[in-house]
Amino acid sequence: MKEQKESEEVVANKEFTDECHRVMAAVSDALYAIGGKWKLMIIIAMARGNNRFTEIQRQVTGISARVLSSELKELELNGFIIKKVAVGYPVTIEYQLLPYSHTLEEVVGAMTKWGMQHREKIKKDRS
Repeated sequence: MKEQKESEEVVANKEFTDECHRVMAAVSDALYAIGGKWKLMIIIAMARGNNRFTEIQRQVTGISARVLSSELKELELNGFIIKKVAVGYPVTIEYQLLPYSHTLEEVVGAMTKWGMQHREKIKKDRS
């Protein structure tokens, strides 16, 4: 009887561990795609109509041109944006959000709500 109970606990622990690993892998994948200080900020700026490099840089306060360029490339590789080059004089480059970027709306909404809540908590704790 005792051996059966221990066996059931091992199975339950394995299922818990497997679920934990699945959750961590999913979060790791999400952080790889949109993690860091800038990616979501860039997507938010673009969702508000800022499609040119300088417009995005102006809206995302504190980002350098080098970092913005790198982040835009990563967002393009992950299927969130596309770079459009219009040949002519002068050559114009615009970035556009792809439909896949809209899958982040819930994430951004939840982070916005939590961020506001956290800011209020910190203010209240300091006063």
